[in-house]
Amino acid sequence: MLDVHFWENRYITQNTGWDLAGPSPHFVELIKTPPGFLKPGSMAVLGAGGGHDAALFGQNGFQVTGFDYASSAVQEAQQRYGQWADFQQMDIFTLGQPDSPFAHRFDYVLEHTCFCAILPNQRPDYLKTVTGLLKPEGHLIGIFWEHEEPDGPPFSSTLHEINTLFSHGFDIISVEERQPASNRRGIERLMVLRRKKEL
Repeated sequence: MLDVHFWENRYITQNTGWDLAGPSPHFVELIKTPPGFLKPGSMAVLGAGGGHDAALFGQNGFQVTGFDYASSAVQEAQQRYGQWADFQQMDIFTLGQPDSPFAHRFDYVLEHTCFCAILPNQRPDYLKTVTGLLKPEGHLIGIFWEHEEPDGPPFSSTLHEINTLFSHGFDIISVEERQPASNRRGIERLMVLRRKKEL
């Protein structure tokens, strides 16, 4: 079980190989694209970690709330980027529940190294979280990992698996084939999905 103690220990021991020490190059490029669907709005960042991605969008006019399991990550992110985003220590699987104060509150959910960090059998619950956080026709902007390693984290996910998981409640707006970001060796795929108005 990858519980809060597992992730807290990773931050305490600085065993955070997923951290790029800055925002994902995919998101940096996305911010630069001509205005389209990506207009400033409210955004939830799942597994916000050191806060780099959250800060990027906060600096570009989005109202960002970053969530992470590990209190050490939240404290570091708040100290470093608190002027650009709010960071909260939360179990992400509680965020989209009907009685949550965050239910259907966000125009965007941002995903980077959270989906690949949870156990594969938790993915249906992840889907419930994202669906519960987003407003109707809100967008999930995600970087998903596909690699050849047998175990994780990070856990691999194929395009087919992602399509199958999100097929009921989401329309796929764009898929960027696996492009390298920093040292990711071509294992990352940027996707944009839109929550259907009626589920």
